[in-house]
Amino acid sequence: MSAPRGKADGTTPLLQVRDLSVLFPGRRGGAAVRAVERLSFDIAPGQTLGLVGQSGSGKTTAGRAILQLQKAHEGSVRLLGQELTTMRPSQLRRMRRHMQFVLQNPYSSLHPRMTIGQILSEPLLVHHAVPANRIGERVAELLELVNLDPAMLRRYPHEFSGGQRQRVVIARALAVNPDFVVCDEPVSALDVRTQAQIVALLQSLQERLGLSYLFIAHDLAIVREVAHRVAVMFRGRIVEMGSAAQVYDSPAHPYTRLLLDAVPTPDPALQRERLRQPPPDLRFLDGDGGSCIHGIDHGGAPEWHEVAAGHGVSCRYWPADGTVVSRPEACP
Repeated sequence: MSAPRGKADGTTPLLQVRDLSVLFPGRRGGAAVRAVERLSFDIAPGQTLGLVGQSGSGKTTAGRAILQLQKAHEGSVRLLGQELTTMRPSQLRRMRRHMQFVLQNPYSSLHPRMTIGQILSEPLLVHHAVPANRIGERVAELLELVNLDPAMLRRYPHEFSGGQRQRVVIARALAVNPDFVVCDEPVSALDVRTQAQIVALLQSLQERLGLSYLFIAHDLAIVREVAHRVAVMFRGRIVEMGSAAQVYDSPAHPYTRLLLDAVPTPDPALQRERLRQPPPDLRFLDGDGGSCIHGIDHGGAPEWHEVAAGHGVSCRYWPADGTVVSRPEACP
């Protein structure tokens, strides 16, 4: 399959992912499970790529593989021009200050027996980010950066609300001044009002610090608000990618349309009409036959086709001239 690539608008990408695949061993000697298959995209400095898809589509595994927290079977991940997949552990340890992780559950990702001050001091000590006599000052700066009172540094995680804990998690990720942050469902465990506050904080930090994000989520409404580009994943593969406006306003893949149709609408009549519509046939994604976007039945691996500048879709046949062939044997 020709690999999709995000465009960086003439800017050298901060992150380049090429043909990244992750395999998990099969149970009881069974066939290996391909959790991520040939992912390719770029993220430019100061930009956000939203990675969306239903649970089990491989989003979190992809994020972990990019950060080298999960071993990849094949492929390339380059951050700041450095190849991560072939780095020695000592080199990778030094690179980790440039890439950080914001996890989904803020409570489980914070040590319950450490104070907030100790939690924020730990990455500073590990990476020697600041002199020892400046650690306290840096911790106070980090708390102010995420709009928390520095006087809270002696408190424990259980003394904070969910939104405050997530702010601490974000502060910890920013402690070593990273260039790239993977945000894995960073607001899914929060109430709607707090979600909006955390999203606004992430956007503000991106503008102030020039951060690049991989924003993993299943909530398409939030992704549209934060992402410059959007990649849609289905069973380990990217099936559509483009700017947020292209993907949301002109979805080209039936799975993307299915995700968008699942977003509730405040219009009761429109919502009832949506529920009456049969779901699209997605069997062709698995090589089991079924119709592609153009109603054509054919086998083989889906190819990557450019729908418009910067907007691509994985389809077994996308007509270059806008016409649709009627005979399966005419498909590539």
